[in-house]
Amino acid sequence: MDRTEKHEFVASLAAVFAETSFVLVAQNKGLTVADVSELRRRMRAAGATYKVAKNRLATLALDGTRFDGVKPLLKGPTAIAWSTDPVAVAKTAVEFAKTNDKFVVLGGALGTQTLNADGVKALAELPSLETLRAQLVGLIQTPATRIAGILQAPGGQVARVLAAYAKKDEAQAA
Repeated sequence: MDRTEKHEFVASLAAVFAETSFVLVAQNKGLTVADVSELRRRMRAAGATYKVAKNRLATLALDGTRFDGVKPLLKGPTAIAWSTDPVAVAKTAVEFAKTNDKFVVLGGALGTQTLNADGVKALAELPSLETLRAQLVGLIQTPATRIAGILQAPGGQVARVLAAYAKKDEAQAA
C-alpha cells in the first residue's frame, strides 16, 4: 500500500467506527483462506463485516472514536469485525471460535464500554435483536388477548345459561 491508499483506508475505517455500535477484535493466527472465507460468509449473513487490517492503521483509525479502549488488543495478527447489531457479531465470532482453535476472540467494545473475551462471550449468549423484538411484541399482545378473553367470557356465560334454561323449558314442555 502506498501512502495515499493508507490514508484512504484509515479514513474509511474511521468512518465505519463513527457509524457502528460494536467492534470486535480477534486473533487470526494460522487461518487458511478457506477458513477466512467461511468466517466472512458467516459474518455477512449476520449483517457484520470482518476485516484484517494492519494494527498501526487500525490504531490510527481508532484515534478519537469511542472505541479507543480496544487499542491494546491490536497486537500480532488481528482482525476486526463490526456491526450495528452487537449480538450478531459476537455470536458469529464465538461460534466460529468454538469450531476453529486458530481463531481467538480477544475482546471488543460496545460503545464506550470495553469488553474482554468473557464479555464478548456473555454478549453472544444474549438473544438477537430480532428475537428480542419478537418477545416484546408477544409481551405486548398477551395482555390484549387476555383482556379480550375476559370481556368475552361474561357474554358467553350468559348465553350458555339462557340456552340451558331454554333447553330445560323445552324438556319440561315436551
